[in-house]
Amino acid sequence: MAHSTTQIELGAKAHHFALLDTVSDKLVSLDDVASQKATVIMFICNHCPYVKHILPELVKLATEYQEKGISFVAISSNDVQLQPQDGPEEMKMLADEMLFPFPYLYDQTQMVARHYMAECTPEFFVYDGNKRLAYHGQFDSSRPNSGVPVTGQDLKQALDLLLDNKPAQAQQHPSVGCSIKWKMQ
Repeated sequence: MAHSTTQIELGAKAHHFALLDTVSDKLVSLDDVASQKATVIMFICNHCPYVKHILPELVKLATEYQEKGISFVAISSNDVQLQPQDGPEEMKMLADEMLFPFPYLYDQTQMVARHYMAECTPEFFVYDGNKRLAYHGQFDSSRPNSGVPVTGQDLKQALDLLLDNKPAQAQQHPSVGCSIKWKMQ
């Protein structure tokens, strides 16, 4: 069942994190990946059909915008007891297979997802050079089996506005995808 994100106030400060990068096997923090222009923090996972649907275009978009000085980082926060295919070894395999141009971090405790109030995969948070939230929304309007092409239009528009030193678009459409698989408390 599709799950939608909650609205978060623009201008909110990015939360610090330090998580294991499943590709390099090193700890990566927000400060390590933050850009002076913009930083895209994405909550994704391996199993979600909504993520799989956009992944090739997402990798292409990230590569294009990294050349413009924008940084990207992906985080998976799913409980691997519920979704074993979202574990670190599988994350590394997917990142290698898809040639991720960004770190793919494992949020084992799920605290980072909770601090960011992430709800689903994929979910996109774009922070300006001061680590203030400028965009929180969907990649684009495409969904699996919708017939709508995957373009990354919404994310591209947010990034282009930041690159042009313009304010974020007023209307931001929430991400829709698989709910984050939370651990039982």
